[in-house]
Amino acid sequence: MMTQQAPAFEPSAAHALARGEFIDVFSLLGMHPVTDGLMVRCFLPGAEAVELIGRKDGKKIASLEPCGSEGLFAGLAGRRKQAFPYLLRVRYPLATLDICDPYQFTSLLREDDLYLFSEGRQFNAQGFMGATHSSVDGVEGILFCVWAPNARRVSVVGDFNHWDGRVHVMRRHPANGVWELFIPAARAGDHYKFEIMTEQGECLVKADPYAHAMEGAPNNASLVAPKSRFQWQDEAWMQARLGDQHLKPLSIYEVHLGSWRRKGDNGEHFLSYRELADQLVPHVQQLGFTHIELMPLSEFPFDGSWGYQPVGLYAPTQRFGDADGLRYLVDACHRAGIGVLLDWVVAHFPKDHHGLARFDGTCLYEHEDPRQGSHPDWDTAIFNYGRGEVVSFLISNAAWWLKEFHLDGLRLDAVSSMLYLDYSREEGQWLPNRHGGRENLEAIDFLKLLNQTLYRECPGVMVIAEESTAWPAVSRPIDSGGLGFGFKWNMGWMNDTLDYLGRDPIFRRHHHNQLTFGLMYAFSEQFILSISHDEVVHGKRALLEKIPGDDWQKFATLRAFYGFMWGHPGKKLLFMGAEFGQRDEWNHDRSLDWHLLQYAPHQQLGLWLKDLNRLYRERPCLALTDSSPDGFRWLDCDNAEASVLLFLRRHGDEELLFIINMSPNVYQGFRVGLPRAGLWQELLNSDSEVYGGSNVGNGSGIQAEETPWQDMEYSALVTVPPLACVVLAPEAAIAVSKATPETVSEAMPETRAQTSAKPKAVTKPKTASKSKAETPKAAAKPKAAVKPKAAAKPKTTKGTGA
Repeated sequence: MMTQQAPAFEPSAAHALARGEFIDVFSLLGMHPVTDGLMVRCFLPGAEAVELIGRKDGKKIASLEPCGSEGLFAGLAGRRKQAFPYLLRVRYPLATLDICDPYQFTSLLREDDLYLFSEGRQFNAQGFMGATHSSVDGVEGILFCVWAPNARRVSVVGDFNHWDGRVHVMRRHPANGVWELFIPAARAGDHYKFEIMTEQGECLVKADPYAHAMEGAPNNASLVAPKSRFQWQDEAWMQARLGDQHLKPLSIYEVHLGSWRRKGDNGEHFLSYRELADQLVPHVQQLGFTHIELMPLSEFPFDGSWGYQPVGLYAPTQRFGDADGLRYLVDACHRAGIGVLLDWVVAHFPKDHHGLARFDGTCLYEHEDPRQGSHPDWDTAIFNYGRGEVVSFLISNAAWWLKEFHLDGLRLDAVSSMLYLDYSREEGQWLPNRHGGRENLEAIDFLKLLNQTLYRECPGVMVIAEESTAWPAVSRPIDSGGLGFGFKWNMGWMNDTLDYLGRDPIFRRHHHNQLTFGLMYAFSEQFILSISHDEVVHGKRALLEKIPGDDWQKFATLRAFYGFMWGHPGKKLLFMGAEFGQRDEWNHDRSLDWHLLQYAPHQQLGLWLKDLNRLYRERPCLALTDSSPDGFRWLDCDNAEASVLLFLRRHGDEELLFIINMSPNVYQGFRVGLPRAGLWQELLNSDSEVYGGSNVGNGSGIQAEETPWQDMEYSALVTVPPLACVVLAPEAAIAVSKATPETVSEAMPETRAQTSAKPKAVTKPKTASKSKAETPKAAAKPKAAVKPKAAAKPKTTKGTGA
C-alpha cells in the first residue's frame, strides 16, 4: 500500500467535513498508513478529547489531537506500522464512551450481489440492503445499505448519532450507486433514516426502502428490527400445502385487521396480532373457510388508504404489534388448518416525502415522464418495471413475505393498471410501447419473472391477480403464452351477479343472462369468484342491503346467492361481515357490527355459509373440476320466466344437482332432468327453517323416473322453494349429514350485548302456487365456452383507499 505524508486535515477537507460536504470519507477518516506510521482521523462533533485504544487488549495507544474545527481529531498510532482493530475513547461533557470507529472497516458487500441487483436478478436483496445485523471481526453492529445512484452524499441519521448527517457518511459504490456503512453503535430498536444530498444541494431525509420495521405517523422513521426469536410449529401444514392448488378447495375469508374487531369502550384500539390469533382463527375455522386473505400489511402512513398506499414494503405495520406477532398469527392459522394470503401492492406507491418518490432527487423507482410514472386516478407514482434495481427490490420483497412469514400466497392488487400504458388516460396522456401498442411490455416481463421466481423459490404458494379486463391467459403458464399467475379474480362474474341481486324479483327475468353469462368464459382462466371489500364501500351498500324487499327476502336471496356461488365453478372469496349479513357499509375506522348476532337471521346466515363450506370441502366435484367444463353441465339455463337455474357438478361417479330459484315463488311439480335412476335426496336446502327459511322442500327425497328430460335419461318432479338453493345427490352417494338446528353463535366472536334497532319483521313467501315452470322447456345446450369481448379502455374500479 502506498504511503502519504498527511499528518492532519487539509483546511479544505476539514471545512467540508464540518459542513457535511466531504464525500469520499473513507479516504480520509479511519486508519491510514503515512510516512511516519499509522494516522487515525475522526470527526466526532461535541467531543472534548479522544484516545486511541487497542480493541484486543483495551490498552491506550495514543491521544488524538484536536485539529482546528470542532469535532476533528487526528494522531499517530504510536510506533505501530500494521493496521489493527481499535476503539476511540471519547470524552463528552457529560460522559465518556468507547466507540468502535465505523471507518476502520472495509466494504462488506459482495460484487456478485451488487451485479445481480443491478441486473434485476437479485431475489434476496434484503439480505444486504437496508439495515442488517452483521458481525465483523467479532464486532456486532448494523450494516446500512441504500441505493441512491444520483446522490452527492448519503448519511445514516438516527438515535445513535443525534440525527446529525455529518457523522455517518456512507461509502459509495460508483458502479451501481449503492451506499453502505457498518455502524457498531447501532442496535435493534434504533430509529433511523437516510439523509440524502442531491446533486442540486437539496437535503432529503428518507425512510429506508428495505426497513423491516417502521415508526407510525407522523415521524415515519425506520427502525432497526430485532432478530426474530419465533419458533414455527407449522411443519405439517407447510408439507401438506404442496401440490396443485387448482385441485383443492379454496374458500377465502378476506379481512381488514384494523376493523374486523376492535377493543376499548368505544372501539378505539386495534386488536394485536396475538389477540387476532385468539379470536379470528377460531371464527374462520368454525365457518369452514380454507384461507384468510389479509388486506395489505406493509407499513402505510394513512389509515384511510386501507394499506393500499404502502411506504414500507418490507415492514409489517406496527398497528397490530411486531413481526413476531404476525408470525404467531400465521402459525396459529396453519395449526388450525387455515392458509394465509396477503394483498401485495406493487402497481403504484404514494408520493409521501419520506418514501420512494424522487428518492435521491431523481426518479429512481418511478418513471421520470409523468405519462408513465404518475397514476392519474390515485395521484401516486408507478414503478419503473424496466429498471433492474426496481425489479430486484420488488421480487425480493415478494419472496421475503412468503418465506419470512410462511405465507401461502400473494394477491396482486390492480394488475390491470400495470398491463396497460393507457390505463385511465385520455389520448395524448400516454406513451406507446416500442411497437406502437398500449401494452406495458416492461410490466408484462416483470410479472412473468415474478411468477416464475415465486413458484420456483416458494413451493406450495399461489399468486393471484386482481385483473379486471379481458387480458388473455392471465392465469395460464408462461410457456403457453400466459402471465403465469395461479389464479385470477373473476371481476366480470362479480359485476354481473351483484347487479342482478340488486334488481326486484319481478324484473329479474329480463336479466337472467347476468347469472348465466359467466359460464361462457368460466374455464378460460383459473378463476376466483370474489365478493371483496371493494363491493361494500363508497355508496355501494353492504351486500345484504343491495337486495330489494323486506328482511325475509333479503336473507333468503343472499342465502340463494351464496348457494349459487358455491355451486358455480371457481374458487370462492367473501369479505368479512358477509358471513352474518353486515347491514352497514364497511367502515375502516370501526369494528364490524357483531351485535347483530343477537338476532336469528344473522346467525342462520352464518350457519348456511358454514354448511356450504363443509359441502365444498367434502365433495371433490366442487373443487377438482373448477378448471374443466367436464365438471359442469347446464340442465336449464334458459328459464328466465321462472328465474330458476338447474345445473350439475360432477366428477367421476359423483354428481350434485343444484337448483337455484331467484324468485319468491314456490314451484310445485317442477320437472328436472337426472343423470341416473334411484332416490335423490336433499343435501342442503337454504329454505330450511334451520337457516331461517319457510321450510319448503322435498322431505324424504325424489324418485327418478324413466322420463327423459333436459338431455338426461331420467327425471323427477320436485318442489322448488322460494328464493332458495337446493342441492340434491343420489341416495347412495350421500355422505354429508344434513344440517342440524344448531346456531353459529359459537363460531362468532363473543360480544357484549349492545343496544340496536331490531331487524324488521320478516314476511313469509307467497303461497305455493302453480306456474308456467311446472312444465319448463327443455334447456338448450349451452354454447361452447368463449372468451368475453375485449374490454374497452380499462378504468379503475378502486375507491379512495384501494
